[in-house]
Amino acid sequence: MVNLSRWLRHLWLDLSDTRRAVPDDLAERLARRIAASEGRHTGEVRLCVEASLPPGELWGVGPERPLAQVVRERALGWFGRMGVWDTEHNNGVLIYLLLAEHAIEFVADRALAERVPQDQWQAIVDRLSHRLRAGALEDGLTQALEEVSLLLVSHFPAEPGAARANELPDCVARA
Repeated sequence: MVNLSRWLRHLWLDLSDTRRAVPDDLAERLARRIAASEGRHTGEVRLCVEASLPPGELWGVGPERPLAQVVRERALGWFGRMGVWDTEHNNGVLIYLLLAEHAIEFVADRALAERVPQDQWQAIVDRLSHRLRAGALEDGLTQALEEVSLLLVSHFPAEPGAARANELPDCVARA
């Protein structure tokens, strides 16, 4: 059965809602935090905030394909489109927010995923979710970025004095 309120929410929200949630000045501050983070480790961090799911993806939500699975698949799609999977050390991470569902997904590339247990990622997601519910988007994302940075620093620290190319843009993707 189609959930009408879900459909309306996804049809109603668009890029303008994403830009309202993450205005240009906040996107710039987050991009600077990502760049500063990447100076401390060899990983790549990407942040994607999306307003809603396209109707084709929303159509498949149901008992055989729960919303959590659809959101995870969407995050994996962004992970690929943004090239996070294609970094030199396979240690990129995507933080994905879906505004229409208040959903959060972290997608870590294989080298990072094999070093950080799922419950550790879930703890970061839970803290971010708590901050978002409290209306503290910037604080929540800043805290999540710092926690991800600490994981990357502990597993993939930057070599002191070594020059490192920035493989991916530091900007926030807003869709």
